Amino acid sequence: MAPEIAAVAAEAGADAVGFILAPSRRRVSIEQAGVIAAGLPPFVARVGVFVDAPEDEIEAAAREVPLDAVQLHGSEPPELVAALRRRGLGVVKALRVGDGLDAGELERYRAASAVMLDTKVDGLAGGSGRPFPWEVAEGMSDRFTIILSGGLRAENVAEALAIVRPYAVDVSSGVESDGRKDPDKIRAFVDEVRRWDRKR
Repeated sequence: MAPEIAAVAAEAGADAVGFILAPSRRRVSIEQAGVIAAGLPPFVARVGVFVDAPEDEIEAAAREVPLDAVQLHGSEPPELVAALRRRGLGVVKALRVGDGLDAGELERYRAASAVMLDTKVDGLAGGSGRPFPWEVAEGMSDRFTIILSGGLRAENVAEALAIVRPYAVDVSSGVESDGRKDPDKIRAFVDEVRRWDRKR
């Protein structure tokens, strides 16, 4: 992510900006993340995204960038989530959802600041651009702090919000054109989320 794209997201009203620090075509280095983070305004959360990274590596990155929260997109156990929380980090644990959703799996990650529901696609930790059947998560936000992800874009985010009623939404590929972040799509997405918020 380029600094100017992060600035567009912040100016559009995004509450957080994510830095992919795991193997991915969207990956940035710790140094790049630090430069981008330094240019963000106050009250925009800096979130680092990791996949099955060791605790010390996550903690070191969080200190160096610095990060407000970490998002864990692999098979990280509840014990790691709890350990990172004890280190003072906000932790979002991503869970991959298919045609069903087991509340027991969310319960295992009660120590997390929030649980992200993303679409299960074999071979991918996230970023598939595909939605899961949102109805399987209906009512879950009454019991858990849910962040909804997976296949969201300006055209469908209001419907997803109405069904799942999550604490927040997360988007990446849904605001891209030809594999690159598109400022117009970022603004349109945030506008739709804010419009839904105002209606509530």
